[in-house]
Amino acid sequence: MTEIDRMLEANAEWAQRFPGSRPVQPARKVAVVACMDSRMPLFPLLGLEVGDAHVIRNAGGIITEDVLRSLTISQHLLGTRETVLVHHTDCGMQKTDDRALADTVEQATGHRPPWVGRTFTDLDADVRESMAILRSTPYLLSHEVRGTVYDVTTGELREVHPTS
Repeated sequence: MTEIDRMLEANAEWAQRFPGSRPVQPARKVAVVACMDSRMPLFPLLGLEVGDAHVIRNAGGIITEDVLRSLTISQHLLGTRETVLVHHTDCGMQKTDDRALADTVEQATGHRPPWVGRTFTDLDADVRESMAILRSTPYLLSHEVRGTVYDVTTGELREVHPTS
């Protein structure tokens, strides 16, 4: 049995307990931008239920053009007004650099990626940079942004404050 087969079985069981559809607008009017790391169970760690928030995930929780596109749609069409960033300790994006990542991909596939990985070394500085990008994006309706770091060893979330 493949992992996808296991997921489909789990879905069949979950569908029997499914609480029903929710409105398309997030109940708590919040969007979460987070890393895709599998050690971060975002819904329980943030106290969220189905229908509470939009969740946008990618490698590193980096603010990319697609994240900006998703947040713009989330705010303009679906009413979110706050954004929380959730980065984490022991992130894979801290374990390489952009050139080494591109080299690895090229060696494995024969093709160099057209995008930059946007790796980082300083976790808090990356959170601050992400907050600054969102606060300066002119087509977002709300610039209410807070940044956090999740500790994968303790489960604790700590806030990262912007520098003055």
